[in-house]
Amino acid sequence: MLDLALSQWLDTHAEGLDSGSSDPQEVLSQLARANVLRVGISPFLGGSGKNLADAVEILAAVASHSLTAAFVLWGQRTFIEYVLQSSNFALRERLLPFLLDGKLAGATGLSNAIKYLSGIEALQVQGSATEAGWALNGGLHWVTNLRRSGFVVAAAVENTQGGTPFILAIPGSTTGLQRSEDLQLMGLQSSNTAALDVVQAEVGSDWLLHEDAHAFLQSARPAFLGLQCGMSIGLARRSLQEVEEHLQHDRSILLETLLNQRWQLEGMVSELKRGLLNGRFREQPAALFCLRISFAEAAANAVQLELQASGGKAYLDEHGIGFARRWRESAFIPVVTPTLVQLRAQLQR
Repeated sequence: MLDLALSQWLDTHAEGLDSGSSDPQEVLSQLARANVLRVGISPFLGGSGKNLADAVEILAAVASHSLTAAFVLWGQRTFIEYVLQSSNFALRERLLPFLLDGKLAGATGLSNAIKYLSGIEALQVQGSATEAGWALNGGLHWVTNLRRSGFVVAAAVENTQGGTPFILAIPGSTTGLQRSEDLQLMGLQSSNTAALDVVQAEVGSDWLLHEDAHAFLQSARPAFLGLQCGMSIGLARRSLQEVEEHLQHDRSILLETLLNQRWQLEGMVSELKRGLLNGRFREQPAALFCLRISFAEAAANAVQLELQASGGKAYLDEHGIGFARRWRESAFIPVVTPTLVQLRAQLQR
């Protein structure tokens, strides 16, 4: 499914992307070169066709090689989805070609907003109207794909004058927008993940993605979470593939467990695709929340099974470097926003 050159590049750089020794500037360029950013987008808009379910599969394929690269892809592709769903057609025409070419990095910035929609936390960016647009203050504590050579970030903004919260695209060059140094993560360090501080940042009205944050977030949430599930799917599939290779030797007792996990995983993948394509998750977000939790658990179970199948070799640097990375990657899946704890709390409500 993936371009051979991209697959080889990801395999070569997977460890470096995780540890931060590989250039984070290169990730998006490699993804764009292989045209993975265009999947699920109409050819009339510069895409390669197919649908959102196909975009999930592409993201899963990347994640099977490197979760860092998949995390960057998720940020870029989700921001592209925001632009596609925006009623600001002039903004779409201005940004989309550069986003698809990988020349401009798109950062979702709406993790806080997704939690806000679920009643988990308040919006972290406030805006007051000016003659040309808005003056913004606040901050975003964890944003991925803030590439130093150029980015645009989506943010939900609380209207300090009492109006409806709205969604803005904020260019990285905006005066008053300050990017921190990259966050020191346990892994995924070449993902351009940082914090943003917003102090009297002036943004024009031509950067408005949507005038109603509630309506926009409800519409965008299926793509946000659905594409996010692709990371778990790819990681789980890769670990189960590793298990299968180990079982060719002396641990065939795990074969039944392998087959059961694979069967359950692919059943959930089919359910996810159906829900994304028939619009079910817009009306029944709880069903998508449950799937997101189940995929995270499937990834954790697959990595654990890989450990059992590989035995002591997994604990040796010489043999277990790929497994160690997948173990760290599996630890990230439950805490990416919205976290599993936040999703379970929302389901209880």
